[in-house]
Amino acid sequence: MFLYNLTLQRATGVTHAIHGNFAGTKQQEVVVSRGKILELLRPDPNTGKVYTLLTVEVFGVIRSLLPFRLTGGSKDYIIIGSDSGRIVILEYNPSKNTFDKIHQETYGKSGCRRIVPGQYLAVDPKGRAVMIGAVEKQKLVYILNRDAQARLTISSPLEAHKSNTLVYHMVGVDSGFENPTFACLEIDYEEADSDPTGDAGQKTQQMLTYYELDLGLNHVVRKYSEQLEEHANFLISVPGGNEGPSGVLICSENYITYKNFGDQPDIRCPIPRRRNDLDDPERGMIFVCSATHKTKTMFFFLAQTEQGDIFKITLETDEDMVTEIRLKYFDTVPVASNMCVLKTGFLFIASEFGNHYLYQIAHLGDDDEEPEFSSAMPLEEGDTFFFAPRPLKNLVVVDEMDSLAPIMTCQIADLANEDTPQLYTLCGRGPRSTLRILRHGLEVSEMAVSELPGNPNAVWTVKRNVDEEYDAYIIVSFVNATLVLSIGETVEEVTDSGFLGTTPTLSCSQLGDDALVQIYPDGIRHIRSDKRVNEWKTPGKKTIVKCAVNQRQVVIALTGGELVYFEMDPTGQLNEYTERKEMSTDVICMALGRVPVGEQRSRFLAVGLTDNTVRIISLDPSDCLSPLSMQALPAPPESLCVVEMGTVEAKEETGESASVGGLYLNIGLQNGVLLRTVLDTVTGDLSDTRTRYLGSRAVKLFRITMQGSEAVLAMSSRSWLSYWYQNRFHLTPLSYETLEYASGFSSEQCPEGIVAISTNTLRILALEKLGAVFNQVSVPTQYTPRRFVIHPETNHLVVIETDHNAYTDETKQQRKEQMAEEMVEAAGEEEQELAAEMAAAFLNENLPENVFGAPKAGPGMWASVIKIINPISGQTLDKIQLEQNEAAQCIAVVKFACRGDEPFVLVGTVKDLVLNPRSCSGGYLHVYQLTNSGEKLELVHKTPTDDVPSAITSYQGRVLIGIGKLLRIYDLGKKKLLRKCENKHIPNYIVGIYTMGTRIVVADIQDSFHFIRYKRQENQLIIFADDTNPRWITSACMLDYATIAGADKFGNIAIIRLPPDTSDDVDEDPTGNKALWDRGVLSGASQKADVICNFQVGELVTSLQKSTLIPGGSESLVYTTLSGGIGMLVPFTSHEDHDFFQHLEMHMRSEHPPLCGRDHLSFRSYYFPIKNVIDGDLCEMFSSMDPAKQKSVAEELDRTPSEVSKKLEDIRTRYAF
Repeated sequence: MFLYNLTLQRATGVTHAIHGNFAGTKQQEVVVSRGKILELLRPDPNTGKVYTLLTVEVFGVIRSLLPFRLTGGSKDYIIIGSDSGRIVILEYNPSKNTFDKIHQETYGKSGCRRIVPGQYLAVDPKGRAVMIGAVEKQKLVYILNRDAQARLTISSPLEAHKSNTLVYHMVGVDSGFENPTFACLEIDYEEADSDPTGDAGQKTQQMLTYYELDLGLNHVVRKYSEQLEEHANFLISVPGGNEGPSGVLICSENYITYKNFGDQPDIRCPIPRRRNDLDDPERGMIFVCSATHKTKTMFFFLAQTEQGDIFKITLETDEDMVTEIRLKYFDTVPVASNMCVLKTGFLFIASEFGNHYLYQIAHLGDDDEEPEFSSAMPLEEGDTFFFAPRPLKNLVVVDEMDSLAPIMTCQIADLANEDTPQLYTLCGRGPRSTLRILRHGLEVSEMAVSELPGNPNAVWTVKRNVDEEYDAYIIVSFVNATLVLSIGETVEEVTDSGFLGTTPTLSCSQLGDDALVQIYPDGIRHIRSDKRVNEWKTPGKKTIVKCAVNQRQVVIALTGGELVYFEMDPTGQLNEYTERKEMSTDVICMALGRVPVGEQRSRFLAVGLTDNTVRIISLDPSDCLSPLSMQALPAPPESLCVVEMGTVEAKEETGESASVGGLYLNIGLQNGVLLRTVLDTVTGDLSDTRTRYLGSRAVKLFRITMQGSEAVLAMSSRSWLSYWYQNRFHLTPLSYETLEYASGFSSEQCPEGIVAISTNTLRILALEKLGAVFNQVSVPTQYTPRRFVIHPETNHLVVIETDHNAYTDETKQQRKEQMAEEMVEAAGEEEQELAAEMAAAFLNENLPENVFGAPKAGPGMWASVIKIINPISGQTLDKIQLEQNEAAQCIAVVKFACRGDEPFVLVGTVKDLVLNPRSCSGGYLHVYQLTNSGEKLELVHKTPTDDVPSAITSYQGRVLIGIGKLLRIYDLGKKKLLRKCENKHIPNYIVGIYTMGTRIVVADIQDSFHFIRYKRQENQLIIFADDTNPRWITSACMLDYATIAGADKFGNIAIIRLPPDTSDDVDEDPTGNKALWDRGVLSGASQKADVICNFQVGELVTSLQKSTLIPGGSESLVYTTLSGGIGMLVPFTSHEDHDFFQHLEMHMRSEHPPLCGRDHLSFRSYYFPIKNVIDGDLCEMFSSMDPAKQKSVAEELDRTPSEVSKKLEDIRTRYAF
């Protein structure tokens, strides 16, 4: 079996975010890493929307990321520390929209190792050197400079190693133009390592160490080291030189401390806590991330605590000495893994979990009532300041980027009866988690909907003048009339536009610089800017049936297939060409391209005829109306559209140069198929046709503008958008109801929209999230959703949500009441009334947890609910809150043979679970019945168990349950579940049970799969085969009776199959004195399964499912990952396909090595050698290579580049989108 790996949606979680002027212009961009993906985002300063400019797979783990700018430079470079054992410096090239690798220096082995650098990066703020460090021992410093051509140069590495030292964080200290200095948080474990009692380990203190790079002597000195009082978690570098006092801020548990060389005393300030917090009071508070903003005159820091509260930190200085640290509560946002403050006043928050945000900093919070805390205020040791969290005041949300990370689990099903299945994913963590329903399609924002007096049949928009930015009129055509609407603040009907209102319109357009043309069945009406009207009437009894127009040309087809061609002369007059052209049969549709820049006319006319052909006709004066080429079609054409795609206009502000695309003829057929054909711009030949089935109705095509380039809107039973984005074609459906006719639309409120008609309404729509594969509907949940089942009869979802370190609603209320009582008790005689008022206010105050976070209850505290959710409306139908410290672990829908066809919901819960080392005070199996037509859960009974129920699956009218490491069969009794059979030989802990027919496969937490047979006569569960490799299984899926696909927590997917000669008729030896040579291999079962495929995804896989994603598609194995990625493994259908892709992958590995210097083959073989899987992510990079390289690779494969990209597109559209 050979598989091909396809990514449907790249990971959405962000691990690092940096900002800088990467394009070399004034505008700042943000670069984020998403595990193994590097992405460049640009926040638009006018609209505040964040656009993705470039996304690249690096096929390696990005461990650290920093921007870097040479002294006096205006462009930022990107430095990456990865698992490749190499330091890589990239430059963004805006003209080609690529990352160029400038330097790649090897310093160590590949892989994420303890002593190989790559985990930490620090740059000198003045841009002279960079330090790259490992978790332990090794640090290297590279000096960066420029040569005579102003290119970046890099020195050989200078060592700053220190053995037996662990590093927690490092930053570059701003020492102005003195020698570059780096500060590190370190701990020396040498004594602790050699002391068997463990006392030294308790006493070891963290050190703050300064390393200085002596530029004169060209080596690194360990300049200074001092012990720290608290355990610190990260450092913030303070601006120095002329801009500030230099030094570092040390963020540690409960304190923030300022340190610098010389006479500067340490300034420390406690981290403020929330007033009346429900958290465990013994729990420390730390800052988790920070951002620095500096201008020529001032600087401040924003630091975020682990509860999400942001503090603005400023330093008060007296000549160059820092006298106090001031903290002021700024706002509360989701906990971030990184924050970036941009020069344009935006704050970019890359959330740890859930959606990412872009905020506008509306106020700096200097003049509000919020109290300011200072290190100068007197406090007892161990005391701290208190503040009250509040809704946003200084920040305003301007954009939200959807992120699925982390996906807990996913199921694919068509519960909404839409033909195309939806993906039901459980995402997020804690109170910000959601159930998201993903549908393939672009999200459509509805700007306006207005009713029309009848059912229109067409709509167009036109400008008055070629220089105008926005459209002036919307023209709507009815069966016997035409309505003209003017576009302004509102859309209103006008009568003085010059259009003929008493006739239907076939087409209209702006003509020349400032004239309009209307084509109607009886003629052509040419309306000049001064409202003069020229009419051309049709001869005799003929009428116009079809027409095509652009800015300078008009072509009409009269009844009987006669073509008449008009062209505009320099005076703005429409002139008819002397000859007319008779077509052999009737014309169904026609299309003209836009007039190219700097030319007089579009050279080609495409005509679709009733004889199932499309013909290209020349409009060049030398051979006007002579046929050039023809293409036969499988069905009659319905509409045509000629567009220029892949063209990039030169943009001054970003420095992008123009690049020439190609002309494409899009043909919509009456049977619902869209063809896209390349139209040769010189000869007019048609070649390289791609086909795609869109829907059951005939396909109508409309040309619109999207992000400055042309795109095609195709309408069948669904509307689709075909557009060019990030170097490749996308054909994506719109998640919207059926439309009938459309046109591009541009106004002040909606610069790039679509105006469309649907039955008797006129709709103005906008598409903002181009490039997105799925659009999402989110349903918020209370705790982290863990698992869910789909109830077979009602299609409702039954979800279990469980959080560790959390309170149930009841306990939370008790805690609040207890704290309110303490408040009143603590108050003196005089303050009784005031205290009572405060206590009442505290009890009434209810901060939404999805913003302010849930209180942390402490380890061993669990909260859990079971919910029924209607997936279509998203409403919660029923909710059962389990008591404090009872955690739901697994859920299944089971039909018992003794109770007929009635489905029961079984939930396994555990009481007082401690995770490490694992222990619990017992578990329960809850059996629920769905009543009230599936809208209510009714408890039938509860069965106690002695260990954690970890997996439940129905099996032959009974139920298989994994309890710790025991596998049991239960049946339904009157008062509880009855134990029928048990197997004690699973080694550690059961995480999954999968059945097909009579075969049972059990996944162990660290020992892969065990194949089990149930012998009904002897009532025995017998392990007859297992796997040879240890695997820490996270999810699995049976592919057939002998094959199972499994994913482990290190990001591998493996497919395991029993050899054909395996016998499941094995006897178990009850006495246990089986002869040694019978014991089986590796002390496991006597028969072993074969590994068929191995593949490293690079992200932890949380669900696997065999499914078809498009109607009429073939089955594939769909996986979701913890970082929010969705991908699939698809089987090859022929040997020649497999052979072709194998060779393409081989050439791509040598011609297009990964960006960060990791070897692609060894990355995909991180834990197990890759086997029988071809990486489509690498193959699909073919289209982003240089055209010259594309050509050489294609020639090696005996193909042309367009044939190679057609193969890549075909395999994608056969299984997915």
